[in-house]
Order: sequence, then structure tokens, then C-alpha cells
Amino acid sequence: MTATMNISMPDSLKAFVDERVRSGGYGSHSEYLRELVRRDEQQAAAERLRALIAEGLNSPQGRDWRDLKADLLKRAAAQDEACSPA
Repeated sequence: MTATMNISMPDSLKAFVDERVRSGGYGSHSEYLRELVRRDEQQAAAERLRALIAEGLNSPQGRDWRDLKADLLKRAAAQDEACSPA
């Protein structure tokens, strides 16, 4: 579905957009503005990814997966012993 959006801008910005459409190979003002919004969307996603990476790098050191596996195996063995008939 496509929605319509009307925007207002000063004459100087309108002239700039007109020139970008003419010189940038865009078929219309809408095409140009959609491209700007897509770029902004990509930039926002990249910023979010950078923030998540920084959060991970600044988080406490996790346990090694082999230690976790050993603990799980010990717990499973202990449960098996507790559940088996004597």
C-alpha cells in the first residue's frame, strides 16, 4: 500500500530538491525523497547495531560454553541418580 504525504518547505529547499531530481537521475520528487528516507532508515539501523555491539563489548565477561556444558551434564547426572530406583 502506498500512502500520500504532503510536505511544506521553503523555496530555497524546493529549488535544491528540484536540482537534485534533475541532476541525480531521479524520476520524481517522490523518488528522491523516498531514497533519502531509505538512507536515513539504513543509518538508524546501523546506529542501533553499533549500540548493540558496544553494549555487548561493555558487558561482563560470560562463562565459557564448555564450563556451562559440564555443569549441565553434572546436573543431568544428579537428576538421573535422584530419579532412579534404589
